[in-house]
Amino acid sequence: MSITVPAERIESQVNKRLQQTAQKAKIAGFRPGKVPMSVIRQRYEADARQEAVGDVIQASFYEAVVEQKLNPAGAPSVEPKVLEKGKDLEYVATFEVFPEFTVAGFESIAVERLSADVADADLDNMLEILRKQNIRFESVDRAAQNEDQLNIDFVGKVDGEVFAGGSAKGTQLVLGSGRMIPGFEDGLVGAKAGEERVLNLTFPEDYQNLDLAGKAAEFTVTVNTVSEPKLPELTEEFFAQFGIKESGLEGFRAEVRKNMERELRQAIKSKIKNQVMDGLLEANPIEVPKALLDNEVNRLRVQAVQQFGGNIKPDQLPAELFEEQAKRRVVLGLIVAEVVKQFDLKPDEDRVRELIQEMASAYQEPEQVVSWYYKNDQQLNEVRSVVLEEQVVDTVLQKASVTDKSVSYEEAVKPVEAPQAD
Repeated sequence: MSITVPAERIESQVNKRLQQTAQKAKIAGFRPGKVPMSVIRQRYEADARQEAVGDVIQASFYEAVVEQKLNPAGAPSVEPKVLEKGKDLEYVATFEVFPEFTVAGFESIAVERLSADVADADLDNMLEILRKQNIRFESVDRAAQNEDQLNIDFVGKVDGEVFAGGSAKGTQLVLGSGRMIPGFEDGLVGAKAGEERVLNLTFPEDYQNLDLAGKAAEFTVTVNTVSEPKLPELTEEFFAQFGIKESGLEGFRAEVRKNMERELRQAIKSKIKNQVMDGLLEANPIEVPKALLDNEVNRLRVQAVQQFGGNIKPDQLPAELFEEQAKRRVVLGLIVAEVVKQFDLKPDEDRVRELIQEMASAYQEPEQVVSWYYKNDQQLNEVRSVVLEEQVVDTVLQKASVTDKSVSYEEAVKPVEAPQAD
């Protein structure tokens, strides 16, 4: 876009800045505010003009964008063509715009809508999982078995030399957990407290430390203690760990069932949403503005650094790692926004309250959680965005090809496996 700005507008901005400078400039031989304008202009005009041109370019660009009804997707690249005192300013602004499109192809989207119930057997299985997650180990005087926890000291050597990271004291190891390289845990089955064993093993070819991959190693292991697993009983003490008091086994089962049903609803909703979004992507290929893609890549870089820590800076992470995910998020964001616009969707406040109440039901004081959301505009708007996205899904489902399927609880909550690369 070529833009021309009258010279008078530039000069007006330059003079305005020089007058402001004259009021506060301190120059030897003159009192503040009494410096002649010729002196002010001689000393400060170049800087004032540079500032004025920058501000006028920024202002005139957005005026032109509004006038032409354009929607920039990022900051422009500006190339001045005429930039001389006394002449009209001319420049060329190059920028990307948001793509204009109409979302289509709802009828081509196939969705499998699952339904399931929490059966008593599912509930019993979940109680066993909770018991195993809270397993305790008690010291025993016998030979070690799989699933026992050993406290060990060990020293690892390659070619007779101790290698970095290959030794430890007082480490806890559950046999059969697969924490150590193949053969290490198997080699300690049958050992007793106080026993020393020498294990001759080989690091896997695909071991993460390339210096050790495929190499033979000798581990000298001392077993300090052997402890066997003990599952906790379903007692009041056990229930209290989960915040359930004075309601006994039936109350605990009811609370666990409620949590499982909430997880089930969320899993089914998530799977339907993923199918709808995948369908929208396939039916609506969009060219992604590079500015939006770059911004999203940078956001993902920052998130990765925050999640994994370390001394690395976001811009040190290769952009290629995030491009595919960034493109999906940007395109989906554009498509969802266009569906909202096409169908004039607004967040359903009843659904907003229902979602907040459902989230709050997982806490000890749900009323306080609900109140907190309604007192925090940012959090409340995030929930509204989630509900609006759900309404987009509902809108698509009205026209998509939907097949209902009854499945087990386990199948319904099982995560969808990511497709394998060829």
